[in-house]
Amino acid sequence: MTKPRVLISDKMDPNAARIFTEMGCDVDVITGETPEQLIARIGDYDGLAIRSSTKVTKEILAAAKNLKVIGRAGIGVDNVDIPAASAQGVVVMNTPFGNSITTAEHAIAMMFALARQIPEANAQTQAGLWPKNGFMGVEVTGKTLGLIGAGNIGSIVAARALGLKMKVVAFDPFLTPERAVEMGVEKADLDTLLAKADFITLHTPLTDQTRNILSAENLAKTKKGVRIINCARGGLIDEAALKAALDSGHVAGAALDVFETEPAKESPLFGTPNFICTPHLGASTTEAQVNVALQVAEQMADYLVNGGVTNALNVPSLSAEEAPKLRPYMALAEQLGGMVGQLTTGAIPRISIHAEGAAAELNIKPIVAAVLCGFLRTQSDTVNMVNAPFLAKERGMEVREVKTEKAGDYHTLIRVSVKTDAGERSVAGTLFSNSEPRLVELFGIKVEAELAGHMMYIVNEDAPGFIGRIGTLLGENGINIGTFNLGRREAGGEAVLLLSLDSKLPGDVLEQAKGLPGVKRVMALAF
Repeated sequence: MTKPRVLISDKMDPNAARIFTEMGCDVDVITGETPEQLIARIGDYDGLAIRSSTKVTKEILAAAKNLKVIGRAGIGVDNVDIPAASAQGVVVMNTPFGNSITTAEHAIAMMFALARQIPEANAQTQAGLWPKNGFMGVEVTGKTLGLIGAGNIGSIVAARALGLKMKVVAFDPFLTPERAVEMGVEKADLDTLLAKADFITLHTPLTDQTRNILSAENLAKTKKGVRIINCARGGLIDEAALKAALDSGHVAGAALDVFETEPAKESPLFGTPNFICTPHLGASTTEAQVNVALQVAEQMADYLVNGGVTNALNVPSLSAEEAPKLRPYMALAEQLGGMVGQLTTGAIPRISIHAEGAAAELNIKPIVAAVLCGFLRTQSDTVNMVNAPFLAKERGMEVREVKTEKAGDYHTLIRVSVKTDAGERSVAGTLFSNSEPRLVELFGIKVEAELAGHMMYIVNEDAPGFIGRIGTLLGENGINIGTFNLGRREAGGEAVLLLSLDSKLPGDVLEQAKGLPGVKRVMALAF
Protein backbone atom coordinates (compact mmCIF):
# COMPACT_ATOMS: atom_id res chain seq x y z
CA MET A 1 0.00 0.00 0.00
CA THR A 2 1.39 3.42 -0.99
CA LYS A 3 2.18 5.69 1.93
CA PRO A 4 0.43 9.09 2.07
CA ARG A 5 2.74 11.95 1.07
CA VAL A 6 2.87 15.14 3.15
CA LEU A 7 4.52 18.47 2.37
CA ILE A 8 5.59 20.78 5.21
CA SER A 9 5.79 24.17 3.49
CA ASP A 10 6.48 26.45 6.49
CA LYS A 11 9.15 26.32 9.16
CA MET A 12 8.07 24.28 12.18
CA ASP A 13 9.60 22.07 14.84
CA PRO A 14 11.58 19.22 13.18
CA ASN A 15 9.83 16.68 15.40
CA ALA A 16 6.71 17.19 13.25
CA ALA A 17 8.43 15.46 10.32
CA ARG A 18 9.50 12.65 12.63
CA ILE A 19 5.91 12.09 13.78
CA PHE A 20 4.64 11.93 10.20
CA THR A 21 7.26 9.30 9.40
CA GLU A 22 6.59 7.24 12.53
CA MET A 23 2.84 7.24 11.82
CA GLY A 24 3.29 5.89 8.29
CA CYS A 25 3.61 8.93 6.01
CA ASP A 26 6.31 10.04 3.60
CA VAL A 27 7.18 13.67 4.34
CA ASP A 28 9.08 16.43 2.53
CA VAL A 29 10.09 19.69 4.20
CA ILE A 30 10.34 22.41 1.52
CA THR A 31 9.85 25.94 2.84
CA GLY A 32 9.97 29.43 1.39
CA GLU A 33 8.56 28.60 -2.04
CA THR A 34 6.70 31.10 -4.19
CA PRO A 35 3.02 30.45 -5.00
CA GLU A 36 4.05 29.40 -8.52
CA GLN A 37 6.54 26.88 -7.17
CA LEU A 38 3.97 25.47 -4.75
CA ILE A 39 1.38 25.17 -7.54
CA ALA A 40 3.87 23.15 -9.58
CA ARG A 41 4.64 20.85 -6.65
CA ILE A 42 1.42 20.40 -4.69
CA GLY A 43 -0.21 17.88 -7.02
CA ASP A 44 2.05 15.12 -5.68
CA TYR A 45 0.85 15.39 -2.07
CA ASP A 46 -2.00 14.06 0.05
CA GLY A 47 -1.37 16.45 2.95
CA LEU A 48 -0.09 20.02 3.37
CA ALA A 49 1.20 21.22 6.77
CA ILE A 50 1.49 24.99 7.14
CA ARG A 51 1.87 27.82 9.62
CA SER A 52 1.06 31.41 8.69
CA SER A 53 3.44 32.02 5.76
CA THR A 54 1.89 29.73 3.13
CA LYS A 55 -1.27 31.16 1.58
CA VAL A 56 -3.50 28.32 0.38
CA THR A 57 -5.46 30.00 -2.41
CA LYS A 58 -8.01 28.75 -4.93
CA GLU A 59 -5.23 28.51 -7.49
CA ILE A 60 -3.10 26.30 -5.27
CA LEU A 61 -6.09 24.14 -4.38
CA ALA A 62 -6.99 23.75 -8.07
CA ALA A 63 -3.54 22.28 -8.65
CA ALA A 64 -3.76 20.01 -5.60
CA LYS A 65 -5.48 17.10 -7.34
CA ASN A 66 -4.54 14.53 -4.68
CA LEU A 67 -4.78 16.74 -1.60
CA LYS A 68 -6.93 15.38 1.21
CA VAL A 69 -6.02 17.48 4.24
CA ILE A 70 -4.49 20.85 5.15
CA GLY A 71 -3.16 21.21 8.69
CA ARG A 72 -2.51 24.65 10.21
CA ALA A 73 -0.07 24.56 13.14
CA GLY A 74 -1.89 27.23 15.13
CA ILE A 75 -5.41 28.53 15.58
CA GLY A 76 -5.80 31.12 12.80
CA VAL A 77 -6.69 29.91 9.30
CA ASP A 78 -7.02 33.27 7.57
CA ASN A 79 -4.41 32.07 5.08
CA VAL A 80 -6.56 29.15 3.86
CA ASP A 81 -9.48 29.51 1.43
CA ILE A 82 -11.78 27.22 3.42
CA PRO A 83 -14.81 27.43 1.06
CA ALA A 84 -12.60 26.44 -1.88
CA ALA A 85 -11.04 23.61 0.14
CA SER A 86 -14.50 22.38 1.17
CA ALA A 87 -15.76 22.47 -2.40
CA GLN A 88 -12.78 20.34 -3.40
CA GLY A 89 -13.28 17.88 -0.56
CA VAL A 90 -10.16 18.84 1.39
CA VAL A 91 -10.28 18.68 5.19
CA VAL A 92 -8.93 21.80 6.92
CA MET A 93 -7.60 21.28 10.45
CA ASN A 94 -6.06 23.62 12.99
CA THR A 95 -4.64 23.24 16.51
CA PRO A 96 -6.89 25.43 18.65
CA PHE A 97 -5.51 24.35 22.01
CA GLY A 98 -1.77 24.07 21.37
CA ASN A 99 -1.09 27.71 22.22
CA SER A 100 -3.89 28.38 24.71
CA ILE A 101 -1.69 28.68 27.80
CA THR A 102 0.86 30.80 25.96
CA THR A 103 -1.79 33.27 24.70
CA ALA A 104 -3.46 33.45 28.12
CA GLU A 105 -0.12 34.16 29.79
CA HIS A 106 0.60 36.91 27.27
CA ALA A 107 -2.70 38.58 28.15
CA ILE A 108 -1.81 38.46 31.86
CA ALA A 109 1.67 39.84 31.07
CA MET A 110 0.11 42.72 29.11
CA MET A 111 -2.23 43.43 32.02
CA PHE A 112 0.71 43.75 34.42
CA ALA A 113 2.62 45.88 31.90
CA LEU A 114 -0.34 48.28 31.77
CA ALA A 115 -0.91 48.29 35.51
CA ARG A 116 2.71 49.25 36.26
CA GLN A 117 3.57 51.12 33.01
CA ILE A 118 6.58 48.85 32.58
CA PRO A 119 7.50 49.53 28.91
CA GLU A 120 7.69 53.32 29.28
CA ALA A 121 9.40 53.11 32.68
CA ASN A 122 11.99 50.77 31.16
CA ALA A 123 12.61 53.10 28.22
CA GLN A 124 13.12 56.17 30.42
CA THR A 125 15.31 54.32 32.88
CA GLN A 126 17.56 53.04 30.12
CA ALA A 127 17.73 56.60 28.76
CA GLY A 128 19.32 57.64 32.09
CA LEU A 129 16.34 59.60 33.42
CA TRP A 130 15.62 57.51 36.57
CA PRO A 131 11.92 58.52 36.66
CA LYS A 132 11.14 57.06 40.09
CA ASN A 133 8.38 59.57 40.79
CA GLY A 134 7.01 59.67 37.26
CA PHE A 135 5.07 56.42 37.28
CA MET A 136 2.26 55.62 39.67
CA GLY A 137 0.81 52.21 38.97
CA VAL A 138 -2.21 50.31 40.26
CA GLU A 139 -2.53 46.92 41.96
CA VAL A 140 -4.51 44.17 40.28
CA THR A 141 -5.46 42.55 43.59
CA GLY A 142 -9.11 43.20 44.35
CA LYS A 143 -9.78 44.70 40.92
CA THR A 144 -12.49 43.42 38.56
CA LEU A 145 -11.43 41.77 35.32
CA GLY A 146 -14.02 41.85 32.56
CA LEU A 147 -13.65 38.78 30.36
CA ILE A 148 -15.21 39.08 26.89
CA GLY A 149 -15.17 35.47 25.70
CA ALA A 150 -14.95 32.61 28.19
CA GLY A 151 -13.83 29.76 25.97
CA ASN A 152 -10.60 27.80 26.21
CA ILE A 153 -8.16 30.74 26.44
CA GLY A 154 -10.60 32.94 28.34
CA SER A 155 -11.12 30.29 31.01
CA ILE A 156 -7.33 30.03 31.52
CA VAL A 157 -7.09 33.82 31.90
CA ALA A 158 -9.94 33.69 34.42
CA ALA A 159 -8.15 31.03 36.47
CA ARG A 160 -4.93 33.06 36.51
CA ALA A 161 -6.82 36.23 37.46
CA LEU A 162 -8.60 34.49 40.31
CA GLY A 163 -5.20 33.29 41.51
CA LEU A 164 -4.16 36.96 41.61
CA LYS A 165 -7.17 37.63 43.89
CA MET A 166 -9.09 39.51 41.20
CA LYS A 167 -12.84 39.35 40.69
CA VAL A 168 -13.87 38.10 37.24
CA VAL A 169 -17.01 39.09 35.34
CA ALA A 170 -17.56 37.20 32.07
CA PHE A 171 -19.65 37.96 29.01
CA ASP A 172 -20.11 35.04 26.64
CA PRO A 173 -23.45 34.04 25.04
CA PHE A 174 -22.40 30.38 25.19
CA LEU A 175 -21.38 30.41 28.86
CA THR A 176 -23.88 28.43 30.91
CA PRO A 177 -24.63 29.38 34.53
CA GLU A 178 -23.26 26.00 35.62
CA ARG A 179 -19.98 26.55 33.77
CA ALA A 180 -19.69 30.06 35.24
CA VAL A 181 -20.00 28.62 38.76
CA GLU A 182 -17.43 25.96 37.90
CA MET A 183 -15.02 28.66 36.65
CA GLY A 184 -15.66 30.87 39.68
CA VAL A 185 -16.77 33.86 37.60
CA GLU A 186 -19.86 36.08 37.49
CA LYS A 187 -21.83 35.68 34.26
CA ALA A 188 -23.09 39.05 33.03
CA ASP A 189 -24.37 40.84 29.95
CA LEU A 190 -21.99 43.10 28.07
CA ASP A 191 -23.30 46.38 29.50
CA THR A 192 -22.89 45.10 33.07
CA LEU A 193 -19.34 43.98 32.35
CA LEU A 194 -18.43 47.34 30.79
CA ALA A 195 -19.75 49.20 33.83
CA LYS A 196 -17.97 47.00 36.40
CA ALA A 197 -14.58 46.17 34.92
CA ASP A 198 -11.30 47.81 35.94
CA PHE A 199 -9.51 45.73 33.29
CA ILE A 200 -11.09 44.28 30.15
CA THR A 201 -9.50 41.45 28.15
CA LEU A 202 -10.90 39.99 24.94
CA HIS A 203 -10.84 36.29 24.04
CA THR A 204 -13.43 35.83 21.32
CA PRO A 205 -13.19 35.03 17.60
CA LEU A 206 -13.82 37.75 15.03
CA THR A 207 -17.33 37.32 13.61
CA ASP A 208 -20.04 39.63 12.34
CA GLN A 209 -21.39 39.65 15.90
CA THR A 210 -18.08 40.46 17.60
CA ARG A 211 -16.54 42.89 15.10
CA ASN A 212 -15.97 46.23 16.90
CA ILE A 213 -17.52 44.83 20.06
CA LEU A 214 -15.62 47.62 21.78
CA SER A 215 -17.02 50.37 19.59
CA ALA A 216 -17.06 54.09 20.46
CA GLU A 217 -20.51 53.54 21.94
CA ASN A 218 -19.41 50.63 24.12
CA LEU A 219 -16.14 52.27 25.15
CA ALA A 220 -18.24 55.17 26.47
CA LYS A 221 -20.08 52.70 28.72
CA THR A 222 -16.87 51.57 30.45
CA LYS A 223 -15.72 52.71 33.87
CA LYS A 224 -13.45 55.80 33.73
CA GLY A 225 -9.85 54.62 34.09
CA VAL A 226 -10.42 51.19 32.58
CA ARG A 227 -7.48 49.36 31.03
CA ILE A 228 -8.05 47.20 27.93
CA ILE A 229 -6.10 44.20 26.63
CA ASN A 230 -6.62 42.40 23.30
CA CYS A 231 -4.58 39.29 22.50
CA ALA A 232 -7.36 37.64 20.48
CA ARG A 233 -8.15 39.10 17.05
CA GLY A 234 -7.73 42.47 15.42
CA GLY A 235 -11.06 44.07 14.56
CA LEU A 236 -12.66 43.43 17.95
CA ILE A 237 -11.87 47.03 18.94
CA ASP A 238 -12.56 50.20 16.96
CA GLU A 239 -8.97 51.43 16.94
CA ALA A 240 -9.86 55.06 16.13
CA ALA A 241 -12.39 55.10 18.98
CA LEU A 242 -9.82 53.59 21.34
CA LYS A 243 -7.33 56.31 20.35
CA ALA A 244 -9.91 58.98 21.21
CA ALA A 245 -10.72 57.32 24.55
CA LEU A 246 -7.01 57.19 25.46
CA ASP A 247 -6.49 60.82 24.48
CA SER A 248 -9.44 61.92 26.61
CA GLY A 249 -8.23 59.90 29.60
CA HIS A 250 -11.44 57.88 29.83
CA VAL A 251 -9.40 54.77 29.07
CA ALA A 252 -6.31 54.76 31.30
CA GLY A 253 -4.33 52.34 29.16
CA ALA A 254 -4.54 49.81 26.37
CA ALA A 255 -2.38 46.87 25.32
CA LEU A 256 -2.81 45.24 21.90
CA ASP A 257 -1.09 42.17 20.51
CA VAL A 258 -3.31 42.19 17.42
CA PHE A 259 -4.46 44.82 14.95
CA GLU A 260 -7.22 45.14 12.39
CA THR A 261 -4.59 45.26 9.64
CA GLU A 262 -1.46 43.14 10.01
CA PRO A 263 1.43 43.57 9.73
CA ALA A 264 0.61 46.85 11.48
CA LYS A 265 3.15 49.15 9.86
CA GLU A 266 1.16 52.19 10.96
CA SER A 267 -1.74 52.82 13.32
CA PRO A 268 -3.47 55.84 14.85
CA LEU A 269 -2.58 54.29 18.21
CA PHE A 270 1.17 54.37 17.70
CA GLY A 271 2.80 56.97 19.92
CA THR A 272 -0.26 57.43 22.13
CA PRO A 273 0.58 57.75 25.84
CA ASN A 274 -0.36 54.71 27.95
CA PHE A 275 -0.57 52.50 24.86
CA ILE A 276 1.64 49.43 24.50
CA CYS A 277 1.70 46.82 21.77
CA THR A 278 3.44 43.67 20.58
CA PRO A 279 3.57 42.18 17.05
CA HIS A 280 1.08 39.30 17.45
CA LEU A 281 3.25 37.39 19.94
CA GLY A 282 0.44 35.60 21.76
CA ALA A 283 1.56 32.16 20.56
CA SER A 284 5.26 32.95 20.41
CA THR A 285 6.86 30.71 23.00
CA THR A 286 9.11 27.75 22.44
CA GLU A 287 6.65 25.43 24.14
CA ALA A 288 3.70 26.58 22.05
CA GLN A 289 5.54 26.27 18.75
CA VAL A 290 6.59 22.73 19.60
CA ASN A 291 3.08 21.83 20.78
CA VAL A 292 1.24 23.03 17.68
CA ALA A 293 3.75 21.41 15.31
CA LEU A 294 3.48 18.03 17.02
CA GLN A 295 -0.28 18.29 17.32
CA VAL A 296 -0.87 19.12 13.65
CA ALA A 297 1.40 16.26 12.57
CA GLU A 298 -0.47 13.78 14.77
CA GLN A 299 -3.88 14.98 13.55
CA MET A 300 -2.98 14.93 9.85
CA ALA A 301 -1.25 11.54 10.01
CA ASP A 302 -4.18 10.06 11.95
CA TYR A 303 -6.54 11.26 9.22
CA LEU A 304 -4.40 10.09 6.30
CA VAL A 305 -3.58 6.69 7.81
CA ASN A 306 -6.58 5.86 10.02
CA GLY A 307 -9.39 8.19 8.94
CA GLY A 308 -9.61 9.95 12.33
CA VAL A 309 -10.81 13.56 12.19
CA THR A 310 -9.70 15.98 14.91
CA ASN A 311 -10.09 19.78 15.11
CA ALA A 312 -11.45 20.01 11.57
CA LEU A 313 -13.09 23.28 10.55
CA ASN A 314 -15.15 22.03 7.60
CA VAL A 315 -16.17 18.47 8.54
CA PRO A 316 -17.49 16.93 11.79
CA SER A 317 -14.74 15.69 14.08
CA LEU A 318 -14.63 12.05 15.12
CA SER A 319 -12.99 11.24 18.43
CA ALA A 320 -11.20 7.96 19.03
CA GLU A 321 -14.13 6.90 21.23
CA GLU A 322 -16.84 7.91 18.74
CA ALA A 323 -15.29 6.53 15.57
CA PRO A 324 -15.83 2.78 16.22
CA LYS A 325 -19.47 3.35 17.20
CA LEU A 326 -20.20 5.66 14.29
CA ARG A 327 -18.55 3.71 11.46
CA PRO A 328 -21.39 1.19 10.93
CA TYR A 329 -23.96 3.99 11.20
CA MET A 330 -22.08 6.06 8.64
CA ALA A 331 -21.96 3.07 6.30
CA LEU A 332 -25.72 2.62 6.72
CA ALA A 333 -26.32 6.35 6.28
CA GLU A 334 -24.31 6.51 3.05
CA GLN A 335 -26.20 3.50 1.66
CA LEU A 336 -29.57 5.04 2.51
CA GLY A 337 -28.55 8.36 0.98
CA GLY A 338 -27.32 6.52 -2.11
CA MET A 339 -30.60 4.63 -2.47
CA VAL A 340 -32.69 7.80 -2.21
CA GLY A 341 -30.37 9.57 -4.65
CA GLN A 342 -30.73 6.80 -7.23
CA LEU A 343 -34.48 6.34 -6.84
CA THR A 344 -35.56 10.00 -6.98
CA THR A 345 -35.41 12.38 -9.91
CA GLY A 346 -35.69 16.13 -10.32
CA ALA A 347 -34.87 18.88 -7.86
CA ILE A 348 -34.88 17.93 -4.18
CA PRO A 349 -35.55 21.04 -2.10
CA ARG A 350 -35.37 19.26 1.25
CA ILE A 351 -33.74 16.19 2.78
CA SER A 352 -34.38 15.09 6.36
CA ILE A 353 -32.26 12.71 8.43
CA HIS A 354 -34.04 11.20 11.42
CA ALA A 355 -32.08 9.26 14.05
CA GLU A 356 -34.20 7.10 16.34
CA GLY A 357 -33.40 5.01 19.42
CA ALA A 358 -29.72 4.24 19.97
CA ALA A 359 -28.76 6.26 16.88
CA ALA A 360 -30.19 9.41 18.51
CA GLU A 361 -27.62 9.15 21.30
CA LEU A 362 -24.73 9.56 18.85
CA ASN A 363 -23.07 12.56 17.21
CA ILE A 364 -25.46 13.03 14.28
CA LYS A 365 -23.27 15.40 12.24
CA PRO A 366 -21.09 12.66 10.67
CA ILE A 367 -24.23 10.61 9.96
CA VAL A 368 -25.80 13.58 8.16
CA ALA A 369 -22.62 14.13 6.13
CA ALA A 370 -22.60 10.44 5.17
CA VAL A 371 -26.24 10.59 3.99
CA LEU A 372 -25.50 13.65 1.87
CA CYS A 373 -22.38 12.00 0.50
CA GLY A 374 -24.37 8.95 -0.65
CA PHE A 375 -27.22 11.05 -1.98
CA LEU A 376 -25.04 13.41 -4.02
CA ARG A 377 -22.78 10.71 -5.43
CA THR A 378 -25.32 10.23 -8.22
CA GLN A 379 -24.75 13.88 -9.20
CA SER A 380 -21.00 14.25 -8.67
CA ASP A 381 -18.05 11.88 -8.93
CA THR A 382 -15.95 14.04 -6.59
CA VAL A 383 -18.30 14.19 -3.61
CA ASN A 384 -17.01 13.09 -0.20
CA MET A 385 -17.75 13.62 3.50
CA VAL A 386 -16.09 17.02 3.45
CA ASN A 387 -17.73 18.70 0.49
CA ALA A 388 -21.15 16.97 0.61
CA PRO A 389 -22.76 19.60 2.93
CA PHE A 390 -21.23 22.35 0.78
CA LEU A 391 -22.60 20.82 -2.42
CA ALA A 392 -26.05 20.36 -0.86
CA LYS A 393 -26.13 24.02 0.12
CA GLU A 394 -24.90 25.02 -3.34
CA ARG A 395 -27.85 23.13 -4.84
CA GLY A 396 -30.31 24.94 -2.59
CA MET A 397 -31.19 21.88 -0.52
CA GLU A 398 -32.55 22.36 2.98
CA VAL A 399 -31.03 19.76 5.33
CA ARG A 400 -33.00 18.83 8.45
CA GLU A 401 -31.76 16.82 11.40
CA VAL A 402 -34.17 15.11 13.81
CA LYS A 403 -33.51 12.98 16.89
CA THR A 404 -36.00 10.74 18.72
CA GLU A 405 -34.43 8.95 21.65
CA LYS A 406 -37.39 6.61 22.19
CA ALA A 407 -36.98 3.44 20.11
CA GLY A 408 -39.76 2.25 17.79
CA ASP A 409 -39.90 -1.14 16.07
CA TYR A 410 -36.10 -1.26 16.02
CA HIS A 411 -33.67 -0.42 18.83
CA THR A 412 -31.83 1.86 16.42
CA LEU A 413 -33.01 3.39 13.15
CA ILE A 414 -31.97 5.98 10.59
CA ARG A 415 -34.63 7.36 8.25
CA VAL A 416 -33.85 9.50 5.20
CA SER A 417 -36.74 11.46 3.71
CA VAL A 418 -36.78 13.74 0.68
CA LYS A 419 -39.34 16.17 -0.61
CA THR A 420 -40.14 15.54 -4.28
CA ASP A 421 -42.74 16.76 -6.76
CA ALA A 422 -44.68 13.57 -6.01
CA GLY A 423 -44.54 14.14 -2.22
CA GLU A 424 -42.37 12.79 0.58
CA ARG A 425 -40.31 9.68 -0.09
CA SER A 426 -38.38 7.92 2.64
CA VAL A 427 -36.15 4.92 3.28
CA ALA A 428 -35.10 3.55 6.64
CA GLY A 429 -32.40 1.22 7.89
CA THR A 430 -31.06 -0.36 11.03
CA LEU A 431 -28.03 -2.31 12.21
CA PHE A 432 -28.15 -6.04 12.80
CA SER A 433 -25.84 -7.14 15.61
CA ASN A 434 -24.95 -3.42 16.00
CA SER A 435 -22.67 -3.59 12.98
CA GLU A 436 -24.44 -4.90 9.85
CA PRO A 437 -26.45 -2.28 7.88
CA ARG A 438 -29.88 -3.37 6.65
CA LEU A 439 -32.61 -1.62 4.73
CA VAL A 440 -35.93 -2.19 6.55
CA GLU A 441 -38.33 0.21 4.84
CA LEU A 442 -38.54 1.50 1.29
CA PHE A 443 -41.07 4.21 0.39
CA GLY A 444 -43.46 2.96 3.07
CA ILE A 445 -43.08 -0.75 2.23
CA LYS A 446 -41.46 -3.07 4.78
CA VAL A 447 -38.47 -4.92 3.39
CA GLU A 448 -35.28 -6.46 4.71
CA ALA A 449 -32.28 -6.13 2.44
CA GLU A 450 -28.54 -5.74 2.46
CA LEU A 451 -27.46 -2.89 0.19
CA ALA A 452 -24.25 -3.89 -1.57
CA GLY A 453 -22.78 -4.23 -5.04
CA HIS A 454 -25.05 -4.39 -8.10
CA MET A 455 -28.78 -4.43 -7.41
CA MET A 456 -32.06 -4.39 -9.32
CA TYR A 457 -35.06 -2.44 -8.04
CA ILE A 458 -38.52 -3.35 -9.31
CA VAL A 459 -41.97 -2.00 -8.49
CA ASN A 460 -44.68 -4.33 -9.78
CA GLU A 461 -48.26 -5.47 -9.31
CA ASP A 462 -48.41 -8.26 -6.73
CA ALA A 463 -49.62 -11.13 -8.92
CA PRO A 464 -48.80 -14.85 -9.34
CA GLY A 465 -46.03 -15.73 -11.74
CA PHE A 466 -44.07 -12.47 -11.66
CA ILE A 467 -41.14 -13.77 -9.61
CA GLY A 468 -40.78 -16.67 -12.04
CA ARG A 469 -40.78 -14.35 -15.04
CA ILE A 470 -38.05 -12.03 -13.66
CA GLY A 471 -35.97 -15.05 -12.58
CA THR A 472 -36.25 -16.58 -16.03
CA LEU A 473 -35.27 -13.32 -17.75
CA LEU A 474 -32.13 -12.91 -15.66
CA GLY A 475 -31.23 -16.60 -15.97
CA GLU A 476 -31.53 -16.57 -19.77
CA ASN A 477 -29.10 -13.64 -19.85
CA GLY A 478 -26.56 -15.32 -17.58
CA ILE A 479 -27.16 -13.03 -14.59
CA ASN A 480 -27.07 -14.77 -11.21
CA ILE A 481 -29.22 -13.56 -8.31
CA GLY A 482 -27.34 -13.28 -5.02
CA THR A 483 -30.17 -12.35 -2.67
CA PHE A 484 -33.89 -11.84 -3.20
CA ASN A 485 -35.89 -9.36 -1.08
CA LEU A 486 -39.63 -8.82 -1.44
CA GLY A 487 -42.05 -6.42 0.22
CA ARG A 488 -45.62 -5.33 -0.45
CA ARG A 489 -48.21 -2.95 0.95
CA GLU A 490 -51.05 -5.52 0.79
CA ALA A 491 -51.97 -8.72 -1.04
CA GLY A 492 -52.66 -7.97 -4.69
CA GLY A 493 -51.42 -4.40 -4.35
CA GLU A 494 -48.05 -2.82 -5.11
CA ALA A 495 -44.93 -4.89 -4.44
CA VAL A 496 -41.21 -4.10 -4.37
CA LEU A 497 -38.39 -6.43 -5.37
CA LEU A 498 -34.76 -5.80 -4.47
CA LEU A 499 -32.36 -8.25 -6.08
CA SER A 500 -28.62 -8.34 -5.50
CA LEU A 501 -26.81 -9.47 -8.63
CA ASP A 502 -23.41 -11.02 -9.12
CA SER A 503 -22.75 -8.79 -12.12
CA LYS A 504 -23.81 -5.45 -13.55
CA LEU A 505 -27.25 -5.36 -15.16
CA PRO A 506 -26.88 -4.75 -18.94
CA GLY A 507 -29.00 -1.99 -20.45
CA ASP A 508 -30.79 -4.31 -22.87
CA VAL A 509 -31.85 -6.65 -20.04
CA LEU A 510 -33.11 -3.64 -18.10
CA GLU A 511 -35.27 -2.67 -21.10
CA GLN A 512 -36.62 -6.22 -21.38
CA ALA A 513 -37.55 -6.17 -17.68
CA LYS A 514 -39.52 -2.96 -18.20
CA GLY A 515 -41.65 -4.81 -20.75
CA LEU A 516 -42.68 -7.64 -18.41
CA PRO A 517 -46.40 -7.77 -17.49
CA GLY A 518 -47.18 -5.98 -14.20
CA VAL A 519 -43.94 -3.96 -14.06
CA LYS A 520 -44.36 -0.32 -13.05
CA ARG A 521 -40.72 0.67 -12.60
CA VAL A 522 -37.30 -0.97 -12.95
CA MET A 523 -33.90 0.51 -12.09
CA ALA A 524 -30.34 -0.74 -11.81
CA LEU A 525 -28.68 0.35 -8.55
CA ALA A 526 -25.07 0.27 -7.42
CA PHE A 527 -23.55 0.56 -3.93
